[in-house]
Amino acid sequence: MINLLIGLAAGFFGGLVGLGGGVIMIPLMVGILKIGQHKAHGTSLVALVFTGISGAFTYALNGSMDIWASALLASTAIFTARAGARFANALPEWKLKRSFGGFIILVSLILLLKPYLYHVSEPATGWLEMLVLLSTGIFTGFLSGMMGVGGGTIMVPSMVLLIGFTQFTAQGCSLLAMVPVGIVGAYTHWRLGNVNTSILPGLIPGILLGTYLGGSLAHIMTEEALRVIFAAVLIWTGVRYLRAPKPQPDVKSIPAEKEDRS
Repeated sequence: MINLLIGLAAGFFGGLVGLGGGVIMIPLMVGILKIGQHKAHGTSLVALVFTGISGAFTYALNGSMDIWASALLASTAIFTARAGARFANALPEWKLKRSFGGFIILVSLILLLKPYLYHVSEPATGWLEMLVLLSTGIFTGFLSGMMGVGGGTIMVPSMVLLIGFTQFTAQGCSLLAMVPVGIVGAYTHWRLGNVNTSILPGLIPGILLGTYLGGSLAHIMTEEALRVIFAAVLIWTGVRYLRAPKPQPDVKSIPAEKEDRS
């Protein structure tokens, strides 16, 4: 039941704001289920595949989908997702979390200021639009595999700010693109032993239901309110990453001095 509720919460917020739900799921798995950070990242990537499927289906039913844009995003992201998953095992997690936290807070602030940033209001078209999507996929795939998230934190702002997509279409494209990206990243983490398969039967049904509910609610709300909610989730996530504690150096016991023999 706990696994089901975690999946429901992650799926709902993922469907609502176009994220994979990893930013919700990973802290809950680590804090409640006491799963190690690496296994939480790998398990999250497995689960977000189902978030992407359910969420993309819901957004497509509401006409908020651009399959061509999703394909371009995924075409480069699937190659860097594997590298990101392996990189997560090689670097200290606290350094990765702090830098990523600062980045997504900056992105959220830019997103909130979009109506006032006239120089980014002209959307990219043609070859420039294709280049933006391919470049976004490269960066997104790496961070997705590394951090165990779907990559919506990067894909959605990029499509909204640089290409001129509506918030709804950007979120739908993000959810669809994260399906193949999540599969590649999850497989790599599974090969590295970073997937807890025992909790998946509870997580996946909750994610499917939660994503459908969140995606349906997203189309009832205004785009302005949705952008504010999206930015709030990003800021909350970024603060958590920035507060990641730096591990203390091991304190080696100092051997007691030998007493002088009389």
